[in-house]
Amino acid sequence: MKTPRFAWPALLLVLSTGIAARPAQPPPPPANLSQRAGFDQKLGATLPLDARFVDADGHEASLARWIGDRPALLMLGYFRCPNLCDASMQALAHALVRAKLRPGADVDVLFVSIDPRETIADARHSRAMLAAMAPRAEASSWRFLRGDAVAVRALAQAVGFRYEYDPRLQQFVHPAGAVVVSDRGRVSQYLLGLDYPPRTLQLSVAAASHHLLGHLVDRLVLLCCGYDPATGRYTVVVTRVMAYLGSASLLALLLWLGWLQRRSRRGA
Repeated sequence: MKTPRFAWPALLLVLSTGIAARPAQPPPPPANLSQRAGFDQKLGATLPLDARFVDADGHEASLARWIGDRPALLMLGYFRCPNLCDASMQALAHALVRAKLRPGADVDVLFVSIDPRETIADARHSRAMLAAMAPRAEASSWRFLRGDAVAVRALAQAVGFRYEYDPRLQQFVHPAGAVVVSDRGRVSQYLLGLDYPPRTLQLSVAAASHHLLGHLVDRLVLLCCGYDPATGRYTVVVTRVMAYLGSASLLALLLWLGWLQRRSRRGA
């Protein structure tokens, strides 16, 4: 039986309505977070010291100028971050106070924005926020820096900082942590996460200063401890401790034998 001519438009309307009513396919699931953001530790890598950045007061200079001639703590994030960055800055600020390390005197503290769209006003707002939340942190001595996309990307790649912009969330996906940099602009250590133990912070800065900073006790502790890249902290190296104890025991034994020999000669 032939289909009536007037039925074809109705059939096409039904088919088109069914296609339109079909539910949209869900967006593909995001990639693994550890693949999108994280730290690829590059110990000993040199920072792009020629890259130029602008601070919260509008002063522009190379990264070598902002680091100076002392160890530095480098933190990457962005000023308008709604999640990690404020908590990371406050945690580091309180740890510096407990570790008795003064920004601008013992160590330079740099917070560099990974968002090239942010402005000097955003940097000033972050500085004011930190000063209000941690009055003893000397936020005025911190460096809140911004740069263009090329400079930011070069710095992030140098320290192994992986991040990306998520248009669905309209936020940057990035890790939390700080990078300890020597006065020569080389990556010394990584402090991962939001917890910065004051003792670890002291030892990290002392090691980055080539043992010029810190007390004699800090230097002795560094001899017996090793840096663990997995945790970003110092751990006691048992083999190293045993080697030192063995050497000390051997030296004590030799001294004791020498003393006995001298005593027997005097008695003879």
